[in-house]
Amino acid sequence: MKYFFKYNWMIREEWFSILKKNPHNEFIKQRTGGVGSISYTLFHIITTEHNWICDLKGIPILNLEFSSYQNDLDKIIELSQTLHRDVKEYLEKWNDGLEYKELKLTVPSGVVHCTYGEALRHIIVHEIHHIGQLSIWVREIGMKPVSANLIHKGIMLNSSK
Repeated sequence: MKYFFKYNWMIREEWFSILKKNPHNEFIKQRTGGVGSISYTLFHIITTEHNWICDLKGIPILNLEFSSYQNDLDKIIELSQTLHRDVKEYLEKWNDGLEYKELKLTVPSGVVHCTYGEALRHIIVHEIHHIGQLSIWVREIGMKPVSANLIHKGIMLNSSK
């Protein structure tokens, strides 16, 4: 599972590099589908990942306002790097004994029950889902998206060294 987090983080960094070349008006433009804009999608990916980790740690989630980040890719990158440290630290302490531990959350629509393992897998899939949306949007503006090919990333080979 940790390899999929590494994959997501690698892809996220590649997206940041590509989007630095993106015209600013395209970065903030409201789009069809997804959560609305490229900037909000990135903010949403980053904060959702961190919020789930906070839930797993049993600590309050951060109450970050998108308005502080919406117009500035560099601020979103900085937020990603800052929150990444907490997520990575949690994953480094992960052990198989946590896999089936129950997580119970109260959300506006009711109570959610899942295992810690399911929550981590949800985080992984959530980011992959939104990265697909970014791929469509950048193609619409004539840019080449980041390759989603896991094989050519060398994640497991580089991790064993």
